[in-house]
Amino acid sequence: MDRLIATSSRRHSLLSTHKVLRNTYFLLSLTLAFSAFTATASTLLRLPAPGLILMLVGFYGLLFLTYRLANSPAGILATFALTGFMGYILGPLLSMLLASGAGDVIMLALGGTALVFFCCSAYVLTTRKDMSFLSGMMMAGFVMLLVAVIANLFLHIPALSMAISVMFILFSSGAILWETSNIIHGGETNYIRATVSLYVSLYNIFVSLLSIFFGGMRSN
Repeated sequence: MDRLIATSSRRHSLLSTHKVLRNTYFLLSLTLAFSAFTATASTLLRLPAPGLILMLVGFYGLLFLTYRLANSPAGILATFALTGFMGYILGPLLSMLLASGAGDVIMLALGGTALVFFCCSAYVLTTRKDMSFLSGMMMAGFVMLLVAVIANLFLHIPALSMAISVMFILFSSGAILWETSNIIHGGETNYIRATVSLYVSLYNIFVSLLSIFFGGMRSN
């Protein structure tokens, strides 16, 4: 009897995990499409860059709202508001790259972002390895990134900017590994929070690749 109960409990846990993973990937695909739409609209309309303060207030405000509403249907609307805003922020950057004749850089960055996401997700889903050990390293990496970004606000060193982009890619790749593992091992049961985490990681990878490829193109 105890064995039957344990088997039923594991089956229910697996079904719940698969549901969270399926819902996460479905919502992620929708938000990425919506973000691409707002980025395209922002690019075509040549909307102005929001500025650092508005960008930070908008991002962290909407991020807080999304997490606050994550357990209700309104959380989905907040997720689209956040990802749509992030797409709008991309518009001026993409406009600048297109005006510079760097359209190929955008496609390379898109391809690179998709490749990183596929490899990280496939590795965790295939091996089902517990990546919780990354949490400590990611915390240390976050502190290093924060220090480097603040330092670069004053120093404006090209090599440091490049290093920051590489660090963002490594940090975000680790976040994808950790979040995917967290979902399949039952540590994350809310698909809205999981979606936002993966989206932000993909966004950071894409912007960092844009910076690296464009910097490399200008140096040639």
